[in-house]
Amino acid sequence: MPVTAIVGANWGDEGKGKLTHMLARNADLVVRFQGGKNAGHTVVDGGRSFVLHQLPCGVLWPGVQSLLGPGMALDRDALRGEFEALAHMGLPTPDVRVSDRAQVLLPHHAQLDALEEERLGDRSFGSTRSGIAPCYGDKYRKLGLTVGELLDSERRRERTAEVLQHTDLWLSARHGAAPVDRAGLEHAMERWARWLEPRVCDSSELLHQALTQDKGILLEAQLGALRDPDHGIYPYSTSSSTLAGYACVGAGLPPWAIERVIAVTKAYSTCVGAGPFVSELDAREAALLRDRGGEYGRTTGRPRRIGHFDAVATRHGARAQGATELAVTMLDILDPEPSLKICHAYELDGAASERFLPAFKLQRARPVYETLPGWRCDTSEVRSRGQLPGEARAYLERIEALVGVPLGWISVGPTREASFRYRD
Repeated sequence: MPVTAIVGANWGDEGKGKLTHMLARNADLVVRFQGGKNAGHTVVDGGRSFVLHQLPCGVLWPGVQSLLGPGMALDRDALRGEFEALAHMGLPTPDVRVSDRAQVLLPHHAQLDALEEERLGDRSFGSTRSGIAPCYGDKYRKLGLTVGELLDSERRRERTAEVLQHTDLWLSARHGAAPVDRAGLEHAMERWARWLEPRVCDSSELLHQALTQDKGILLEAQLGALRDPDHGIYPYSTSSSTLAGYACVGAGLPPWAIERVIAVTKAYSTCVGAGPFVSELDAREAALLRDRGGEYGRTTGRPRRIGHFDAVATRHGARAQGATELAVTMLDILDPEPSLKICHAYELDGAASERFLPAFKLQRARPVYETLPGWRCDTSEVRSRGQLPGEARAYLERIEALVGVPLGWISVGPTREASFRYRD
């Protein structure tokens, strides 16, 4: 069975969680390979809504194993809170494994994140202040603490002393803040280690066994291609790679293993956080779509920025992801619109470009639109391509042509039943 990656083609919040949950029903293993709790996946099942931040979207299916891979920034208290939330809703404890190589997000990471955003003021990057950037920063400065080190008390104390030498200096010199409470941190880490230990595994061995046994593996990404630090709107990016290609590293798979990449995009564009957003609507138009689509961040509650569908950005995102098929979600939100615009090019300094430009140039770009007729009827009960109004099919197939990736899935509602294959 091929390994399938489910990834975002845009800025995140595309609806990856719903699709992952739907496909996980027939999978053996679902793997989160990057990021932390700084974004949320919403899954609607059985009339109930679940918001998952670190747990993969396979946890709602009995018999499906989940893995938090070595590419993640693990917030142990938040993770435990998700387990407790599932238990409170009457669900059985999911089978979740945690890589011994994953990074541990420490309390001072969130503190540093918040202090830096406050220092930057109007120049801030729109961080969720969850500590993700400082955690990955420490990882690449060789100052991070892995889950495996957390479980080894002697190594943990030794490593923590090294880490806090740098952290306390940074807190004091840059922010005038007090040093970390070492005794309190050690007490907390001992508690985290006891809770995590039964779930910790050698993720490389686990995935190798799954591959050799031809098990079904889903790879679940957080955020989207345009928040990738190398291929997105840097510096308004996240701090780990959001691309399917990174799953080979962040999960621990050989490059040849991933045969199917589903890039998810909305039928219109949304964005949370700072950075260029070329097709953004004015406040009045954005408010109408935002309220209709419930466009508020699952982690922060912040209203999402809303735009017309940006084919330039989506084409770039799908290419960066190596998409083999496209999933378009939230089509039903456009049902009342009399006409729809698609941004098919950017205008910069008097010239048109179909290339997704670096962020500093996108700040000055203007959208070039084409307009298509709307369908002005309810699509929420549609379950096949043939049931869609002709105008909706024309809109979707124009997106397909501009992005250059075959349409695989269409979604017209929050439940898994409202998603269907566009072509059999």
